[in-house]
Amino acid sequence: MLVPIKWLKDYVDLDIDIKDYVDGMTMSGTKVESVEEVGQNIDKVVVGKIIEITPHPNADSLLVTKVDVGGEILQIITGANNIKVNNYVPVALHGSTLPDGTKIKKGKLRGLESNGMLCSPEELGLNAESFPDGIYILDKEYPLGTDIKKVLGLDDKIVEFEITNNRPDCLSMLGIARETAATFGLKMNYPSIEVSGKDGDVSDYISVDVQATDLCPRFAVRVIKNVEVKSSPAWMQDRLLKAGVRPINNIVDITNYVMLETGQPMHAYDLNMLEGNKIVVRRAKDNEKIVTLDEIERILDNKTLVIADENKAIGIAGIMGGYNSEIKEDTKTIAFEAAIFDSVNVRLSSKKLGIRTEASSRFEKGLDAAMVQFAIDRACHLVEELGAGEVVGGMIDIYPTRKERRIMNLRTERVKWLLGVDIPVDKMKKILESLEFKVSGVGILEVSVPTFRDDVTIEADLIEEIARIYGYDNIPSKLMDTTFTQGGRNEKQRIREIVRDNMTAQGLFETCTYTFVSPSVFNQINCKAENPLRKAIKIINPLGEDQSIMRTTIIPNMLEVISRNYNRKITEGMFYELSKVYLAEELPLKDLAHERDTLIIGIYGDKDFFDLKGIIENLMDDLNITNYRVLPSNNESFHPGRTAELLINNKRIGYLGEIHPDVLDNYDIPTRVYIAELDFEEIVLQTNLNIKYKPLPKYPSIQRDIAVVVSEEITAGQIEEIIRNKGGKLVEEVNLFDIYRGSQIEEGYKSMAYSIIYRSEEKTLTEEDITKVHNKILNSLASQVGAILRS
Repeated sequence: MLVPIKWLKDYVDLDIDIKDYVDGMTMSGTKVESVEEVGQNIDKVVVGKIIEITPHPNADSLLVTKVDVGGEILQIITGANNIKVNNYVPVALHGSTLPDGTKIKKGKLRGLESNGMLCSPEELGLNAESFPDGIYILDKEYPLGTDIKKVLGLDDKIVEFEITNNRPDCLSMLGIARETAATFGLKMNYPSIEVSGKDGDVSDYISVDVQATDLCPRFAVRVIKNVEVKSSPAWMQDRLLKAGVRPINNIVDITNYVMLETGQPMHAYDLNMLEGNKIVVRRAKDNEKIVTLDEIERILDNKTLVIADENKAIGIAGIMGGYNSEIKEDTKTIAFEAAIFDSVNVRLSSKKLGIRTEASSRFEKGLDAAMVQFAIDRACHLVEELGAGEVVGGMIDIYPTRKERRIMNLRTERVKWLLGVDIPVDKMKKILESLEFKVSGVGILEVSVPTFRDDVTIEADLIEEIARIYGYDNIPSKLMDTTFTQGGRNEKQRIREIVRDNMTAQGLFETCTYTFVSPSVFNQINCKAENPLRKAIKIINPLGEDQSIMRTTIIPNMLEVISRNYNRKITEGMFYELSKVYLAEELPLKDLAHERDTLIIGIYGDKDFFDLKGIIENLMDDLNITNYRVLPSNNESFHPGRTAELLINNKRIGYLGEIHPDVLDNYDIPTRVYIAELDFEEIVLQTNLNIKYKPLPKYPSIQRDIAVVVSEEITAGQIEEIIRNKGGKLVEEVNLFDIYRGSQIEEGYKSMAYSIIYRSEEKTLTEEDITKVHNKILNSLASQVGAILRS
């Protein structure tokens, strides 16, 4: 945002050094990017009056002038032909300097002395497009000899502010003036919006139909008749140029001036070009075409909002007007439009069409609907001030849902607690009121937030407003007046660290893969059509088809890691990943997805199922989980008969086993792969970190070994569970130390040898005590799994 200081002084009586000004504004939160001093290099260029013009005796293209520069009459030779006697012009004296560094000295032209130079707009550093060719003719009489910088405003300074997206109110002279007034404790002066002439009624000239009310919450129109299109006065052109806007004509310049002044973009339509004398605010038709003011044809779709008449689009809402309704020299009746358009729609339409304008840059940040009437009345006031036309009475203002001020409470004690400084309540009120908040109350202040401050939504925002205007440099640096608490990880974080440490200690490498996957992964891992894993969430704006859904399982990611490693000649490896899967209750999503932490372990090479099972058992020991079992199971991604499920307290936690050969073929893996995928959220619930230590046992233990013959389908876990259940508290430890299959055992059976350690916490066990429990275990093994004691 470019802010000429002379223009800023219309709204606030600013009398401060420019360095102090930019420092103060930056400290109060309105960051200054740069300061440009207009005409800084101009020296000894003054106002002169031409009192005589004669032809040069030795050159047909030159004129000899006598110029009064105040107390001295100079002879100056010029080649310009647009000057007349009594014109007031800028004169560069002998020894003067121009903006580009050119030095002017007296000399001779074709034999006659010339004691300076009459200056053109371009030579003074002005925009040559906005002025006629030749010498700059001043608009009125000025004291002769006056420094031209004061006359033309070339002694001005232009401050460039960096405006953040949350402060669109500061994209205006009034917004910067408001911040200036609050920062330096000055009074804010608003410009006049009074309109005297109000002949007729606007409804006699035009009607408005807002069809897309969701994209246009407010639309206002006023009409100007008997328009005289001409150049704007020099003061307006000067301000527009300094603010970075090229002057065009008085009507267009007024709309741009009001936009820069108030922050509210406006547009003017030639009423005679509107069919049916009607404005319609609607969505564009698919493939509807419009030629915009830059004379480029645009093709629109039904998501773009347009301003139209009865038959055609005449402008793209919030972005650019149409060439078919622009203001021309013969325009006699115009419609001023000021409106509010949906910020998201303007941003998307602007990006889609490749157009970015001063208007779109403001609309896309969200504007204040309350400013619409002020802006359109200000434009009408300027029309009368410049004599550009006659304002028709009345205004069409379609504003179905009025925007109201937000009411918030501010605890004064909270201000002190948060900032660490005791600011008087009266000072707080004064600061907020200087920013146009309305404040009442004492201990708890009731604050009415102005409609242009949508960024102020919570109590902390109000405190921030107080802090920045009070001055961050006025808040002393000190330690917080509070008690300190010791930080640390929560239980889930601690368990996560235990898991990572355990996996690393067992030789596994951690992987980190994308949570975006391809829909084809479900076919690759043999998921059936009805498998709930296929209920994946689609990404609205995917990077590509290969990353278009959120994963519901990490198995494909682990297989990709193993495939990549194996195909790079790494013949064995052990990996794990602790990350999230994303599960949906229903599709399309109505609620947020369930993000569940999942642990996956993958091993290949010189490894087998029992290596994988051992890794999980070691992890269970570290997490102090004892009531778990590994039982045979089935899963379409795993090898039939080589798959198991992990249960903790009889609740399935996940699957482990050898991956199906067809799945391995899909990933180009020619070796066996073993994977376990476990629900980490459930593991956390079953983990017991409250370990209680007990003293060493007082009484000795007794060890008994047994070998039983059982059918092949009986698992070691089943036998161990029976031993522990029937042995009760006396069984301290059960260890499987041998499995035998051979000539001494019938085919289809196996011998399993266990070491059982008995111990009592209350007494020394006798042979009778041990025999009683031991026989109970053997009888249960025989009855439940058909075990025969091997002699």
